[in-house]
Amino acid sequence: MNIRLRHDAIVRTLRRNGTATVDELACQVGASRRTVLRDIGALRDQGFVIHSECGRGGGVQLDPQSVQTTARLSVTEVFALLVSVAAMRAARSLPFSGLADAGLAKIEKALPSDKVRDLRRFLDCLHVGQLSPKQDISDMGTIDPALLPAFETAFLQRQNLRFSYRDAKGAETSREVEPQAMLILPPLWYLVAWDSSREDFRHFRMDRISRPEIVEGTSFRRRHVPFEDDVCPFRELPR
Repeated sequence: MNIRLRHDAIVRTLRRNGTATVDELACQVGASRRTVLRDIGALRDQGFVIHSECGRGGGVQLDPQSVQTTARLSVTEVFALLVSVAAMRAARSLPFSGLADAGLAKIEKALPSDKVRDLRRFLDCLHVGQLSPKQDISDMGTIDPALLPAFETAFLQRQNLRFSYRDAKGAETSREVEPQAMLILPPLWYLVAWDSSREDFRHFRMDRISRPEIVEGTSFRRRHVPFEDDVCPFRELPR
């Protein structure tokens, strides 16, 4: 379990149980006592008020009113929130849009400058449009949760992406491409990439992509993607 997941598990356990010993927490997260003690110190640095009870049977307790005061959201998480709102707005199914925008603005404001820079670069690759009413979506599946973190690396570091792709007939092939843009045509999401083997752009439905991986040691240049007139960049989407 990585650091972030351990921290989340510790806070969740303390919120649910009120008090827990360090040994209990160590067992819960699969780490040593020393690691858990370091984690508790890190959580305190983040703004959580955690009390310690000394003596036999003592433990640690999270103040019920305690909240985190430092932002830990990753670029990928903030991007996921933004594109989800963008997709709902494009589908005209976003009630309380003003509150959503205000909340997202606060999240963005709390991000460190380097994450803001990465987020803007990531959002520059996002485009939104309307799906044709003739498009068949009866076979729409779920998107692999590993896809967005892989996109973050591929788009920001401009490295090739390799994945398995299932076409409309169910045939599966292995593809290696240069990711150039993401396209949301609610409810479908597409990866727009340059396919060197075909010397052309290709649109890949994200729900048909599986097992994405970064191809180390590769690099590519940013290309202009020729979108239809009814597709606009995310930054131009009406608020």
